[in-house]
Amino acid sequence: MNDNVYSSSMDFRLSADQLAFQRHCHAFARDVMRPAAARYDREQAVPLDVIHEARAWGLHGIPYLERVGADETGIMNAMYAEELHWGCAGIALAISGSSLAAAGIAATGTPEQVGRWVQACFGIGDEIRFGAYAVTEASAGSDVRSLRTTARRDGDEWVLNGAKVFISNGGIADVNVIVATVDPALGHRGQASFIVEKGTPGFGMGKKEDKLGIRASQTAELVLEDVHVPMENLLGGLDRLERKLERARSGERSRSSGALATFEVTRPMVGASALGIARAAYEWTIDRLEGEADEHGPLLEQQRVQQVLADVATEIDAARLLVWRATWMGRNGVPMTGGQGSMSKLKAGDVAMWATTALMDLVGPEAGLTDHPLEKWFRDAKIYQLFEGTAQVQRLVISRMQVAERRQAVAVEAGELAGEAADGDGAGAGAGPAKRAA
Repeated sequence: MNDNVYSSSMDFRLSADQLAFQRHCHAFARDVMRPAAARYDREQAVPLDVIHEARAWGLHGIPYLERVGADETGIMNAMYAEELHWGCAGIALAISGSSLAAAGIAATGTPEQVGRWVQACFGIGDEIRFGAYAVTEASAGSDVRSLRTTARRDGDEWVLNGAKVFISNGGIADVNVIVATVDPALGHRGQASFIVEKGTPGFGMGKKEDKLGIRASQTAELVLEDVHVPMENLLGGLDRLERKLERARSGERSRSSGALATFEVTRPMVGASALGIARAAYEWTIDRLEGEADEHGPLLEQQRVQQVLADVATEIDAARLLVWRATWMGRNGVPMTGGQGSMSKLKAGDVAMWATTALMDLVGPEAGLTDHPLEKWFRDAKIYQLFEGTAQVQRLVISRMQVAERRQAVAVEAGELAGEAADGDGAGAGAGPAKRAA
């Protein structure tokens, strides 16, 4: 039994502040994002006007981070992701995509670097800036151990060479967190993260991707050719990197890479985002079928329709509970030793893809037409089984963590039993002479 997963007091009710924030996010998604969704999906353009509106609503940048940071449950962040993706997944990712770079900086940066660069991922006042977190490569997707982008020290600078692919905000980001290999022999333990600013010589955008879904969010290749960055752009600093490399060379075990640590924090948010798509499709389908009838009567009163809707609703709620549990654990420092973060992303991503497909089947051929709402949600859903670790990789992570957790539990139980046996032997040995003396 894993005793550290559950809160000492369980209360599923949302606070007044959480409910107000949820309504605020939903109103923005309904009134600002939905009207712009189709145009930006067609044009694949960065929705700067909507991002400016998000800033004005307190849903972008430092004001948003401060608000959700004050929520001790972590759930407000998940609500934000779900509601904005209910509005439009592509626009939502354009608004929130910089948060991944900010999370990477917060996870590995020094206090000075966090203070300087996190804010630079968003901009202040009326200025809109972007951040990008660049890990994926053509030959190293979910396997961060196989990265070929290199960082070589040259005096007080680092020289980076390589290419990154499928990078959200690629080419438009002002702050780019580049994960590169310093010592290839050490695998992920020989990697470090560097800040590369837009406009740095040798650094530029390659191919801009023409995507199936989330088309309002720019995705592009990043190319690094002898890119020189100063020492202060090494996240965590040189001393920390040298200690990490020394531990790795000595064979000391390590919990995870910096990239993996960042993904552990962000995967539940990806799950919450997928939920927004699934819920949007589910609610639209109910509204679409309301009042509709065929020769068998009203559609919403037919068992074949009711069973699909019941299954979709149940799966959405089940996924949301996994997401909220993982966000609570992350916010409160409870170790996700059983893969709870990956569970939440896996479940929600699969639910979004399955639900949009099932609902399209229910509505019929019209759902496959271009510009149909279900067609867009179907296209948007697929990426949530792919990025930040594919569904297959999530299953590997979960199974490995579950096995390790079970082995640890067995070892602890064996130790406790051995201790109880030793205590019993001691009591018996002590009782013998006493009985004989009596």
